[in-house]
Amino acid sequence: MTDWRIFQGTNAPHDAITRLPPPQSWRAFDGGPPLTGALPAWSPVDIVRAALYQADPQVLDLVNAALYLRRPLLVTGKPGVGKSTLALAVAHELGLGPVLRWPVTSRTTLKDGLYTYDAIRRLHDVSTAKEQADAETDIGRYITLGPLGTALLPRHQPRVLLIDEIDKSDFDLPNDLLNAFEEGEFTIPELERAARGEQTAVSVSTADRDIDGVVVQGGRVRCRAFPFVVLTSNQEREFPPAFLRRCVPLQIMPPDHDELMRIVEARLDPEISTEAAALVTEFLRRRDADDLATDHLLNALYLTFHAARGGGDREQLAHQLFGHLPPPAT
Repeated sequence: MTDWRIFQGTNAPHDAITRLPPPQSWRAFDGGPPLTGALPAWSPVDIVRAALYQADPQVLDLVNAALYLRRPLLVTGKPGVGKSTLALAVAHELGLGPVLRWPVTSRTTLKDGLYTYDAIRRLHDVSTAKEQADAETDIGRYITLGPLGTALLPRHQPRVLLIDEIDKSDFDLPNDLLNAFEEGEFTIPELERAARGEQTAVSVSTADRDIDGVVVQGGRVRCRAFPFVVLTSNQEREFPPAFLRRCVPLQIMPPDHDELMRIVEARLDPEISTEAAALVTEFLRRRDADDLATDHLLNALYLTFHAARGGGDREQLAHQLFGHLPPPAT
């Protein structure tokens, strides 16, 4: 029997996304003719990060639940457990193009994710143009779709959107996202006004800045395949019930000893992994009390291995990297 999982965590690209069944009727969107343009290329660093991701069965099941249900995946957990890298792993394995990133701060608004309109530049161009009419008819030059807006473009296959550290947002942003998550669309008022005249189809730029622009009809952007949205949270705040109800929740727990050893073997030189067990044990002893992330362990292993080759005190260096603390008393 074929595994129901579309995302399998194998780190090997495949086209299983084509096996995804039709969405529920209330999650089926028709955004008009699908876009056919090519997606931008992956960065080499993101390919490496995606290929090294280690997923446990619980993560696999909930990722696939979000894919089947066409719902955002709300990923919580301590810093450094791989919340952001999960989005890269899904996009790489399923061939969905490079991840669209939307980092959130306390000043982030919904419009930042949907689009930007450079009104000042347009006003300047209009005031200095020899023929004002020419400047007026090219409003698309001043509009750029944001990460969320680009993810909602009509494509046959979903894009992957990472909304990073949503818990840092102001109080209103989670609720403001609900309409886009439910309707799979948004409007651009500046283009709606243009559509009431003679300019119904306008070419605008996207968050994929190294590819050609896209045409927006009537000022409305509506998806065909709802994007795979990964929202990460370090659990610094609670979210409104209406927001939580529309997300698939996933909590990633810090890796245990065996999982850490697998991460070390996947990411570091085999010679390092053979000597890692003692340092992994020390890392686990200190992790919760000193608020350490897996990156601390990987950095310490990499650096102490090379320090030992150069005659350095690897034990002292490792403990310093574990939060700049002195080594434990012997």
